[in-house]
Amino acid sequence: MQSSLATDGYLSGDELSTVLPSQERMEKGPVAVIECIQDIPCNPCEAACPFHAISVGQPITSLPQLAVDKCSGCGACIAQCPGLAIFVVDASLSGEMGTVQMPYEYCPVPQAGEFVIGLDRSGHAVADAKVLKTTVSPRADKTVVVTIEAPKSTLNMIRGIRVKGGEEHG
Repeated sequence: MQSSLATDGYLSGDELSTVLPSQERMEKGPVAVIECIQDIPCNPCEAACPFHAISVGQPITSLPQLAVDKCSGCGACIAQCPGLAIFVVDASLSGEMGTVQMPYEYCPVPQAGEFVIGLDRSGHAVADAKVLKTTVSPRADKTVVVTIEAPKSTLNMIRGIRVKGGEEHG
C-alpha cells in the first residue's frame, strides 16, 4: 500500500504531484510550495500573501491555489500557515545548490552558518544542508522560518531539519 497523508502523516508522491510547481518554475526563482491537501476551514496564507498569489475563496474549506506567475517567493505565507505546510523552494541559483525556506518550531533554533541534516517528509536523512538565515515573523512569533542551502536534487524532498547532535525536527 502506498503512503499517504491519511495513513502515514506525510504526502505520497501522487499527492505531491498535485501541489508541486513545475521544475521550470522553480528554476526561474523562489516559489511557494503549498503542501496542503485537506479540506479544512483555513485561509491565513491567502491573507498573508502581499501579491495575491494564493487563493482559497469560498467555501473556506477549499484547498489553497497558488498562481505561480504571481508568486515572488517572498515567504510571507510560511509562518502564517498553522499546518506548517508551506515552503519556498529556489532552484535558480547557479551551480548545484538551491534553497528551501521552511517553518521551524523547535529549540534550539539553528543559526546562520550552522550545518544541519535535511530530512524528508517521513523524517529520514536526505542530505547535509547549511543554514543561511533564520527569520522570526513579527506576525507569527512562535514560528521561525529557516532558510537552508542544499543540493538542488533534494529541494523537493527536504521538509525538515535536524540540528547536528540534536533530535529530529520538522
